[in-house]
Amino acid sequence: MHQDYLGFGTNSRSISRTVEYAYNDFCLSTLARGLGKDTTTKYLARSGNWQNLYKADQRSIVNGSDSGFAGFLQPRYLKGTWGFQDPILCGAISNTFCSLTSNPSETFESTVWEYLFYVPHDVASLIDLLGGADDFVRRLNYFHDSGIAEIGNEPVFLTVFMYHYAGRPALSAERSHYYIPRFFNATPGGLPGNDDSGAMGSFNAFSMMGECIYARVLTARGIYVNLRQGLFPNAGQNVYLITPPFFEAVSITSRQTNKTASIRNLNFDKTYTNLYIQSALLNGKPYTKNWIGHEFFTQGWTLELSLGAKESDWGTAEGDRPPSMSASQVRCYE
Repeated sequence: MHQDYLGFGTNSRSISRTVEYAYNDFCLSTLARGLGKDTTTKYLARSGNWQNLYKADQRSIVNGSDSGFAGFLQPRYLKGTWGFQDPILCGAISNTFCSLTSNPSETFESTVWEYLFYVPHDVASLIDLLGGADDFVRRLNYFHDSGIAEIGNEPVFLTVFMYHYAGRPALSAERSHYYIPRFFNATPGGLPGNDDSGAMGSFNAFSMMGECIYARVLTARGIYVNLRQGLFPNAGQNVYLITPPFFEAVSITSRQTNKTASIRNLNFDKTYTNLYIQSALLNGKPYTKNWIGHEFFTQGWTLELSLGAKESDWGTAEGDRPPSMSASQVRCYE
């Protein structure tokens, strides 16, 4: 419902901007709470504006057939009536590209399919809206398996790990191992898209970090990282999604505290047959949550992941899933 009446593409990018501004407002509400400002409620309410563009009966035709899924974001006018954008437009599967100056549309450099998943602050509400955890996983699988997902552009990154929010962290591990090293590798064409000042490299690094060290990088949060890890950040939140590192062990030293955090894979094998976390220990005590906070780095904790060849029930319980702002999981943000 946001319009660009001055820039390129009059009235374009309404879907992209609505979901991105909604997350911006959530982050502003978090900052306001920390500063003790009275604008917290205002911005938190605005962070739900993405739902205004959800059209429950909208369907998507893919390769000439109905995808089998209903409910997609669509452009909506101020008077409440709906516009239309094909959910696969602006993506490789439709052989179209949408930017500011070429083919301006309601999404920017990505599809409605992809932007539907961009609710980083309230994935629990999105899951409910799409029919529950099983249907959410089914839609995510279709998104990645059908070729709609484009790993060479930033909007797709978080979708690789969103299975965590549905209680299926093992599937996030499977997806990351599908994309790496297939699309991220050490060949001259080893990045699937424009690196955009480090976007592709950052995705690869956060997905893989282990004992095979490329470099030590100082991040914006003041920690030195030995590149490649199994903790993928939901940027803007104190949330890192846990998957097994691609290597046997990793250590991270916080520049702020000078403490070193460690992740160790037990039963690690180089063929990645043991791809699934069976259990975890945090500082020697059982840890069942499939995510962890930034304190892991600053306090120098140790996370030990026991791996196996089959998906387990680790990290699958509702209380072990990452936080969302919706009523069912709001406790995580208190």
